[in-house]
Amino acid sequence: MDATFSYNFPAIRGIQAGNEYYVVMCPLRLIPRIFLFDEEEIPPEHRAQRSLNKARVPDIYNYILNNPNDYVFSSLTASVDGKMLFSPYSNDPQFKDIGRLSISLDARFLINDGQHRRAAIEEALKVMPEIGQETISVVFYRDEGLMKSQQIFADLNRHAVNTTSSLGILYEHRDQLANLTKEIIAKIPLLERYTDKEKQSLSKLSPKIFALSNIFQTNSRILNKKKGEFISNAEKQFLEEFWSELCNSMVEWQQVLKKQLSPAELRSNYINAHGVFLEAIGIVANYLYNNHPTDWTAYIAKLSSIDWNRSNIAWLGRAFGPTGRINKNNDTIQLTANLIKKYVGIPLGEHELAIEDKLKVG
Repeated sequence: MDATFSYNFPAIRGIQAGNEYYVVMCPLRLIPRIFLFDEEEIPPEHRAQRSLNKARVPDIYNYILNNPNDYVFSSLTASVDGKMLFSPYSNDPQFKDIGRLSISLDARFLINDGQHRRAAIEEALKVMPEIGQETISVVFYRDEGLMKSQQIFADLNRHAVNTTSSLGILYEHRDQLANLTKEIIAKIPLLERYTDKEKQSLSKLSPKIFALSNIFQTNSRILNKKKGEFISNAEKQFLEEFWSELCNSMVEWQQVLKKQLSPAELRSNYINAHGVFLEAIGIVANYLYNNHPTDWTAYIAKLSSIDWNRSNIAWLGRAFGPTGRINKNNDTIQLTANLIKKYVGIPLGEHELAIEDKLKVG
């Protein structure tokens, strides 16, 4: 590769999962010029990372400006869509992984992790251009397409506390349950249109009804499976058929689809637009899958006749508390599932009856 028409970095070559990657020291002045992040307008499933939270950027660049002599940044991680050539400085086996990394000028650099640091560096350079000579370490991976870039994001943030579970599920491509959940959403128009694939909880005026994480947790309860566990073809078929039947049986959901009811009105007035309902129905579906493999649809059809309105005081102490606030925890999920079972004619087990007794005492 012609050095005149390429970026050239001193680099260290490494191996992970059988693939080469490179660690370089990049001058801060180059960061805003060559590193891109996805625009917020792009749907999350077509991005390689979360959308930029602009409120975080001032805190980070103020950290740089207020600590010019002792700020510390961890590495950026980026995928390179373009030609890369690593040239060792020496043929000595001890030094074969130290050399120069050349990247074509027309290559595209996509940040997998560190977009907020990148934005903060850009703003800090406007005030303190002298820091442009300082460096930040960057880990380069070869770009193998959007799915790989999303998987890098999911892996890097697997143990991070500031990534929403919905986004982690959206960008997870190894887990069967995550992939199946996304496939089901894509196949059912109501779910595809009204599922927020990035947020974990919905705002009062959100145009969506569901959060991806809630649907994933519901599927986890239906199959009694955790992330990483094997899903059979029979289980996959049941999940797909179940969500189709459920969407057809939820009168209020269909009203939203037909524009007769807004998502905000649905969430304000009904419990079946909340995570507590979805996970409760997951418990019910698990029972039906194991005990009514041939006639489960008849029970799901009965859901259409249930009064899901918050004015129905039967849900008090179950889906919502005395203040009217929706409560989602293991107890409220189970209590909501118990009432749904009663409505559709499913007997309660000993454990469920014991929980009912506690509710009466309370």
